[in-house]
Amino acid sequence: MTDLLHFWQQHAPIFSILIPALTAFILLLLGNPGSGSLAYDWRQPWRRGISYISATLGLATALCYLSYASSGQIIIYNLSEWAAPFGIILVLDQLSALMLVLTYTLAVPILWYASRQWDERGRYFHAMLHFLIMGLCGAFLTGDLFNLFVFFEILLMASYVLLLHGQGKVRFQLGIHYVTINLLASALFLIGLGMIYGSVGSLNMTDVARLMPLLEPAEHRLAVAGGLMLFVVFGIKAAMLPVGFWLPKTYAVAATPVAAFFTIMTKVGIYAILRINGTVFDDPLSHSILAPWLLTIGLITSLYGAIAALGAERLRRFVGFMILSSVGTILVAIAMLNPQAWAGALYYMLHSTLIAAALYLMGGWITSQRGEFKDHLKVAPQIKQQKIASITFFIIALMMAGLPPFSGFLGKVFILQATAGHAYQAWIIATLLLVSLLSIIGFTRVGFILFWRATKPEDDVTSDAYLAYQVLPAKAPPRNDTAIYILLALLIGYVLLTSPIQRYMHSTAVQIQHNELYEATILKHDADNQAISVQPYDPENLPQTKYGGESIDPNAHLIPYVISENTLQGEHISDFKQRQILKQQQQLSDPSGDKLQPVQEGY
Repeated sequence: MTDLLHFWQQHAPIFSILIPALTAFILLLLGNPGSGSLAYDWRQPWRRGISYISATLGLATALCYLSYASSGQIIIYNLSEWAAPFGIILVLDQLSALMLVLTYTLAVPILWYASRQWDERGRYFHAMLHFLIMGLCGAFLTGDLFNLFVFFEILLMASYVLLLHGQGKVRFQLGIHYVTINLLASALFLIGLGMIYGSVGSLNMTDVARLMPLLEPAEHRLAVAGGLMLFVVFGIKAAMLPVGFWLPKTYAVAATPVAAFFTIMTKVGIYAILRINGTVFDDPLSHSILAPWLLTIGLITSLYGAIAALGAERLRRFVGFMILSSVGTILVAIAMLNPQAWAGALYYMLHSTLIAAALYLMGGWITSQRGEFKDHLKVAPQIKQQKIASITFFIIALMMAGLPPFSGFLGKVFILQATAGHAYQAWIIATLLLVSLLSIIGFTRVGFILFWRATKPEDDVTSDAYLAYQVLPAKAPPRNDTAIYILLALLIGYVLLTSPIQRYMHSTAVQIQHNELYEATILKHDADNQAISVQPYDPENLPQTKYGGESIDPNAHLIPYVISENTLQGEHISDFKQRQILKQQQQLSDPSGDKLQPVQEGY
């Protein structure tokens, strides 16, 4: 049992990526007939069972990680046993653990809901959802900028397929737009990475943060430009203005469970802005450019989303605009660049994700009972579950508009409290209060149209309207209402546990701003306690491998610091290299001998 626990702790971060990855591959190997025959396929119960067990196991794993991280401990996983910045690493800290819990908390009820009928409308639904979860978990755990790009591509490719789940011309058209926008963002991502690598010489997040203040002015400006290009990319993912117009229409045409789960997608962009632009590029020049622009963009995005929601013609588009507004509110908090504001942003981010998912599910419930009116904001006959649906919508509206005593209100209070002493405090408070007022008006308008102005059903048994009304379902789609209640119950529990949760959020905000802690934990140090890092690119100083010949490596003595003992004794470290390591170590330890030229500080 002790060995099993040690194995679990030693390989902890990788399991959140391996679980959905292996699940997706198993589901692919099961095969998948056409969507028309999925309901009768003997493998469908197996797909659902495997998918749901995997998501539940992933949630349990994420909760364990949250328990580990809550102590302030940062867990590092060196892939292939090469230490940072030479190898790829996974980093489990309080922020990544929080995002993993949010991902699986959303995935479990949505998968359970989708496993009744929705997953029969298209092929490979469960496999693609787990590939999406894999990409999300990888993006939250990676400590390397390039691998952040890799995991972004994994989750985006899965999202392309999920967006088209259920087929349809409109979904295909908007799917093309969605793919095109994200391909452009991916190209900008690579360009930004190239600019950073060309100037810094590293893509490890901790190493980049350490090296930034040590760069020459020209290289520093190039690296900052690369970081700002990444900010544009992350802004596209987060759907901030002026690069977020795609979201309301795109999410409006997605299948109900897909749209509900996609609410986590914008949070990947917010996470990346917070992690990369907020902490990795933690230098005066980056912050002097980022803070005013991010604050302006956040205020405009929040206000635009609330105003656009007032004119929305469909409930799903209304939800999309409200998501834009919440994204803007979070960006405003991030722009203040202080732990208290970031803690409020994290608290509000979890709330906005879960409540937006609940509102998308509410849209599916209402659409199913309105017949030809669907989710269009037009006066129609009362739905058959008028009372319970209107009460549920009312509770969601209170939560999402930010009224007390719910978590939306508390999140905004935490953000407003953090404005004390800020140069633009009045603008921030005025905008957020105005957005809350507009949100209340928007929800009042929607509820007024859907419920209060709804007409009495036709009672003339000979009319076509009567017959059309009678064939409409008398209940919500299977598990639809229950999934909403689960999310609302989670949000009520979120309020009841506000005190310990907010302490965790504040601790997380403090931790991610402590770059020295990450440097001490992630980077290896030599005998002089100097961080072992990369050198500037030199075409004459190519890396030597087992098959690269026998050339002198002046830094061979550093190899034992960055790889494990087993790898050091393995076949890929040649005898020639081993002799160099031993000779250089002897020279460094001999006070009377010639000293080797150490690696320059900052490289």
